[in-house]
Amino acid sequence: MTVKNALRPAFAAALFGGVALVSGCSGLGGSDGPTDTAYVARDVESLYSAAKSRLDRGDLRMAAGLFDEVERQHPYSPWARRAQLMSAFAYYADREYGTAIQSAQRFLSIHPGNRDAPYAYYLIGMSYYEQISDVERDQAITRQALTALTELQRRYPRSEYAADARLKTDLLRDHLAGKEMEIGRFYQRSGQWLAAQLRFQNVIKDFQTTSHTAEALYRLTESSLALGLKDEALRYSAVLGANYPGNAWYKKAFDLMQDNAPEVARAG
Repeated sequence: MTVKNALRPAFAAALFGGVALVSGCSGLGGSDGPTDTAYVARDVESLYSAAKSRLDRGDLRMAAGLFDEVERQHPYSPWARRAQLMSAFAYYADREYGTAIQSAQRFLSIHPGNRDAPYAYYLIGMSYYEQISDVERDQAITRQALTALTELQRRYPRSEYAADARLKTDLLRDHLAGKEMEIGRFYQRSGQWLAAQLRFQNVIKDFQTTSHTAEALYRLTESSLALGLKDEALRYSAVLGANYPGNAWYKKAFDLMQDNAPEVARAG
């Protein structure tokens, strides 16, 4: 799977739109001097404005640190809640995905019922999603992304992020199915037919709506024949034919049955 690193404009718009930044602040956002450095005590509005200015200029790491300072210096201010989520976004934009996840999770632990909670769940899911590796590597991150985006849909099915989450969960499920197929084909090449069978059955059981289902049914036909289970092979090829009658994998399965179990194929 190719993971897109480009940020969706809706990310920032969702955060910026609900906050009226104070104009006429002390100019901290435009300064490159020591007053624009984290850990310098200042009023909450100027500090938030400095963080926002840094974010607008693409200085993501400094922006994240300044948003963190808003909460540290003014934890009970109304600005602190917004700064928590802005910090998570800045870390995400800077590809500091682990820190982004931690920041968003902390926001949810403190403000579970906040109106921006769907966005926090979305940031968590996207932070995992951006780290997905190809199917030849471990897929723990893929499963975490799927869990996070599924949770977003469960909790907030009508949120503005739900549709994109549904699209991405479909892609994630296809990716995980691809991993099962890759392992199953490896076992086949190694002559470990039973182990291969189990992997292909996982695809049929857990990922039957993905693009890998037809091949999985063919591979199950193939593995069953190798194990001497001709009736089982016939059953898989029949399911393949019923659901994918014009598919190339069905033609291969049909030919395979004719070549290796013609008596069973005729009887079926």
